[in-house]
Amino acid sequence: MNLVELWHYRELFWFLALRDIQVRYKQTVLGASWAVLQPLATMVVFNLLFTLLGRKPVGADIPYAITTYCALLPWQLFATSLAQSGNSLVGNANLIKKVYFPRLIAPSSPLVCSLLDFAIAFGVLVLMMIGYDLWGGYDLAPSWRLFTLPLFVILALCAALAGGFWLSALNAQYRDIKHVIPFVVALGQFLSPVVYETTSLIPERWQPLYALNPMAGVIEGFRWAVLGRAQPPLAMLALSSTMVMLLLITGLFYFKRTERTFVDLL
Repeated sequence: MNLVELWHYRELFWFLALRDIQVRYKQTVLGASWAVLQPLATMVVFNLLFTLLGRKPVGADIPYAITTYCALLPWQLFATSLAQSGNSLVGNANLIKKVYFPRLIAPSSPLVCSLLDFAIAFGVLVLMMIGYDLWGGYDLAPSWRLFTLPLFVILALCAALAGGFWLSALNAQYRDIKHVIPFVVALGQFLSPVVYETTSLIPERWQPLYALNPMAGVIEGFRWAVLGRAQPPLAMLALSSTMVMLLLITGLFYFKRTERTFVDLL
């Protein structure tokens, strides 16, 4: 990977990122509200489901709405980035055929738009925590753990980029991959600690296997940083981080190996 070449084409990277943002928000009824609507609606559905089933969520010291929405933020950041990155080469096929530029820019630039969505949705989480703290009787005051939050955001973006390298390259070769991406995202949400508030619900003997899910450690770490859980999920975070790095390295290698065929395939 030629970092000097990537830096030389940095203006194209920001052009593609800005284009994605404009396409997402221009001529829309709700505008930036779309960044909040999806995680908020999902959180409401999960709350209604628990209410109808008569189940009391674990960890009553923190509202279930907060723990769910807090988990949905890094998951939504990952899922949106993965979907857009996985379809980036096909979506930019005309540009790739006409102009040379480092192909890594295509699956990387959509992460900027997803990060903007995340920032908007995170603002709603802050308002929710203030509301529950002032009027709900919960102690949700921030702590020093909040300074570690960027690490988990970066790890979520790395996980999305790793999957984006694999899926975008495969999508250029096999067009039915675009139908696999939504299925992977939908299934992954239920295989990650989003609906349930803690991974302690997973049997202990299965937790190492569960931690191989790249987003398991990210979501648990995100909750720890924001909500101040007693202990950081170090073991799970170490395994998940290892998987992210492994997928990122192998995905980058596969992307670069197939890069020369993109023009012909697209």
